[in-house]
Amino acid sequence: MSTLVIFIVAGAALATGALLGVLLTQLRAVRRIETLRIELAAASVRLESSALQDADRLKLLEQSETRLRAAFDSLAGETLRTNSELFLRLAREALGRDQVLAQGALKERELAIAQLVEPLRAALERTEAQVQALERERRDAFATLRTQIETLAGGQALLQRETRNLVTALRRPEVRGRWGELTLRRLVELAGLSEHCDFTEQLQVVGEEGALRPDLVVHMPDARDLVIDAKTPLDAYLASLDASTDEERQLSLRRHAQQVETRVRELASKSYWTQFERSPEFAVLFLPGDQFLAAALAERPELLETALGQSVIIATPSTLIALLKAVAYGWRQSAVARNAALIRDLGQELYRRLGTFNGHLGRMGQRLATAVEAYNAAVGSLERQVLPQARRFSELGVTADAPLAPLEPIGQLARNPGAPTAAEPPAAPEPCAAAEPPAGTAGASNVRKA
Repeated sequence: MSTLVIFIVAGAALATGALLGVLLTQLRAVRRIETLRIELAAASVRLESSALQDADRLKLLEQSETRLRAAFDSLAGETLRTNSELFLRLAREALGRDQVLAQGALKERELAIAQLVEPLRAALERTEAQVQALERERRDAFATLRTQIETLAGGQALLQRETRNLVTALRRPEVRGRWGELTLRRLVELAGLSEHCDFTEQLQVVGEEGALRPDLVVHMPDARDLVIDAKTPLDAYLASLDASTDEERQLSLRRHAQQVETRVRELASKSYWTQFERSPEFAVLFLPGDQFLAAALAERPELLETALGQSVIIATPSTLIALLKAVAYGWRQSAVARNAALIRDLGQELYRRLGTFNGHLGRMGQRLATAVEAYNAAVGSLERQVLPQARRFSELGVTADAPLAPLEPIGQLARNPGAPTAAEPPAAPEPCAAAEPPAGTAGASNVRKA
């Protein structure tokens, strides 16, 4: 850039020099013209002073003036033409040099600009590649999202159809009753109860009003039975879900609370507790969802108290599972008590048998002691009376394959069964509890007493 400026300044200086030359030439022409004018003025003065000159001199003067004027015009035109040609030539030369210099500077600037632009171009190419990659990812993501949305929409539509089918099915009393029974069975299985052992489904009993068939009878310890009914009124509640206005929804919920209360009265009138011996004086009305009871209580807050007054307990899955867990715990405790009694009986029998075995073992020890005494007496008799006579054979030259081995008497007698050893002092007897032990520990106490 600075080189181009220098070249331009140099060209301007050359053009200025050429212009100054032209101006100097014109200045010399002007001075020549002024000289001619002065001479003309002098001639005019002389002419005026010499008024008596004749016409020839005047004609000569006019001719001289004409020649001078023509010469002046010719000189001025030639000078101007020469200066113009010189100026144009110098201007062309300066312009040519400037163009050459400008072209060189332009190439240098283009090269410098290219060097400066190259990183930017590379960065733009990378950015464009990244943008294209992002665009591809965006299209793929939108395609995946569109597919997922379509799948979700299809699933939502399927869910709506299934929901409508479920609502339609639940409006049928037999389907609704079966759903409640399945939910109830699932709860008792989750509580750890076993069918036909801990509970019975659809057990038929005959009462004053004829044959009755409760949905579920839970067998509790001590031969007690708990009756659970799972016939749930849901027509009004389902209608409240389909209501388009708040007034319709409120009326449906109020009707739902009335249906639940009516079902409580029907269950209380059956008096299931009178059909089973040792049954609690209440029955359980099972609602297969907490929302059903909550909707009824929102309209009838006193519904639970009313049901309790008629010996009916309204239960939902969250409350019934706790009751069933308590029953399962009672069964486990009953099993523990039965096992404790069995352990007590087994302990008593084992103690009796140990006494019998101890008697046999004691008699065997006594017999062993008698045998040891007889053995020791026989060994002593052998040493004193038999072996001395037998040793005389060897003195007489009688040899045997093996010498007679000496017999050692038995010095330790059989110990009495149950008697402590010398290093083991007898253990102090364990004191028995003064009071009767609770259930489940009676077997161990009886063993200690025996």
